[in-house]
Amino acid sequence: MTQVKQNPFRQRIRKSVLLLSLLLFPVTMNYLSPYLIIDSAAQGIVNASLVVFVLLFLLAFAFVGRAWCGWVCPAGALSEVCFPIQNKPFNNRLNWIKWVIWGIWLAAIVFMALSAGGYQTIDLLYKTESGISISEPFMYITYYFVLGTFIILSLTLGKRGGCHTICWMAPFMIIGRRCSNLLHLPGLRLKAETDACTACQRCTTACPMSLEVHHMVENHDMENGECILCGNCVDACPHGVIHYRVTP
Repeated sequence: MTQVKQNPFRQRIRKSVLLLSLLLFPVTMNYLSPYLIIDSAAQGIVNASLVVFVLLFLLAFAFVGRAWCGWVCPAGALSEVCFPIQNKPFNNRLNWIKWVIWGIWLAAIVFMALSAGGYQTIDLLYKTESGISISEPFMYITYYFVLGTFIILSLTLGKRGGCHTICWMAPFMIIGRRCSNLLHLPGLRLKAETDACTACQRCTTACPMSLEVHHMVENHDMENGECILCGNCVDACPHGVIHYRVTP
């Protein structure tokens, strides 16, 4: 079978963007904060993190699925930094954990907002007046706590352990993608030429989300809520079986 030239350049770009996002995390942390959205809801304030989470849902619904996780997320970047130390696959049977955490967290947001009489004002820089999240030494406690949590989960549970178990952003995007699929909207997806697959399983080995990609190829179904559209499987396949496509 003819070998297909792989595209390592795409992965260099992806990893460079992830690294930049991780380096900027001291600036952006509050804009992704699960705590500040509860705190601001208690004051009836729409803050930046609420806007970001709504946008992630809309982007996942409209076109890109969970590409944020694979290409931009600073926590995802930190998890991939741990791969040379701990590269064991994550047990995907534990994916339910993040849904329990997310459900409790979302209920807390709704409760706080209702207790405040609903959202009344917009303050995108709520408790981030300078625009930079780590604006004083005390904030480094929160910063290093977040970093430490994702590192520990990755080292103990396997690849991207934190993404699977505690990520408060993933459910928004998974739900957005599912809604898009139900409406058969066009979006960025992975497609596979099953007949060309040689079952080498390099796609599965390369997947940072520990998905059994070769089974997805065999079953003619590349859609999975945990897929982050990173393209590692696309670039790992020596025969060009998997491709990016924009399809319903």
